[in-house]
Amino acid sequence: MFTRSGSAIWQGGLKDGKGTVSTQSGALKDLAYGFNTRFGDEPGTNPEELIGAAHAACFSMALSNMLSQAGIGGIDIQTTSKITLEKDGDGFTVTKAHLVTRISGDGDKAQIEDLARKAKEGCPISKLLNAEVTMDATVA
Repeated sequence: MFTRSGSAIWQGGLKDGKGTVSTQSGALKDLAYGFNTRFGDEPGTNPEELIGAAHAACFSMALSNMLSQAGIGGIDIQTTSKITLEKDGDGFTVTKAHLVTRISGDGDKAQIEDLARKAKEGCPISKLLNAEVTMDATVA
């Protein structure tokens, strides 16, 4: 079993407050986030883009493993996960995660597409999300 952590500090109210996020590894350290980085265009991060980055990374690693196990070499995977946040009553809900991936490998296109679908369903972050997870995959 593995346990990894991320942390956040928040000071102030929702709209006038500010915060920072950090990861256990130190890859992110005191990265700024706030209302305007989430709902506006102020520099900084937000929870949805962090989830998107984690989802894209998780999917790409899962697919790489499946392709390797299938004997496919020359693997190159480029993935984005678009996280949709929608108004839900008085709050908001993440309703969708859409993977967009470009996959290259020395193998059969149909097999690669099938493994991509399996990776979409099986990656731990896809399983974590309580949202519809969809994908557009291009095999080059």
